[in-house]
Amino acid sequence: MRIEHLASKPDRAGRYTVRFEGGSTLRLYRQTVEDFALYPGKELDDEDVKQLRTAAGQMSAKMRAVRIVAASNVSKGDLKDRLIRKGEDPTQAAEAVAWMEELSLVDDRETAAQIVSRCAHKGYGIARAKQALYEKRIPKEYWEDALSDYPDQSEKIVEFLRTRLAGDADDKAQKRAVDALLRRGHSYGDIRQALRRLELEFPEEYDG
Repeated sequence: MRIEHLASKPDRAGRYTVRFEGGSTLRLYRQTVEDFALYPGKELDDEDVKQLRTAAGQMSAKMRAVRIVAASNVSKGDLKDRLIRKGEDPTQAAEAVAWMEELSLVDDRETAAQIVSRCAHKGYGIARAKQALYEKRIPKEYWEDALSDYPDQSEKIVEFLRTRLAGDADDKAQKRAVDALLRRGHSYGDIRQALRRLELEFPEEYDG
């Protein structure tokens, strides 16, 4: 198969378009173009084309993995799932994740610590932090260490209630505030204590 055209400039994603005779195309990163010494007019046999397509897929998965990790903290499992959802081959997605781990660009233990720190900063309860770890596919072996020093959220619960109930402490407003705190991962006990500090009653429907 002969290369009819090789773009002289990359597209916005940094890829060069290669067009073969017959009209089929590949979008390749510069490293792949250089590794295969591609140029217009070059003839490739079937095995060459097969290897080129494999290399293109591997590099695509790696570069997409880099972009995902640069944008947000992800676990290895979450990264692999995102790559596959974006259309990457599952095997090549797994290889890209392993490559990122070798470069210390993805670390489940560190990601777990960052997720928990972010939840604490937002004033979430420990239950919400656990939910975030689960959603990010952090292996449970890292949960205990990440959650071991979770800060007390009592003051943040009190402040939340003060803000929500300022000038409006009727039963319906209190129930809405309690529901919001429960969604944020706080326990009934912690919410009850905060209400007592503000000399407010815990909604009766939550008792018993």
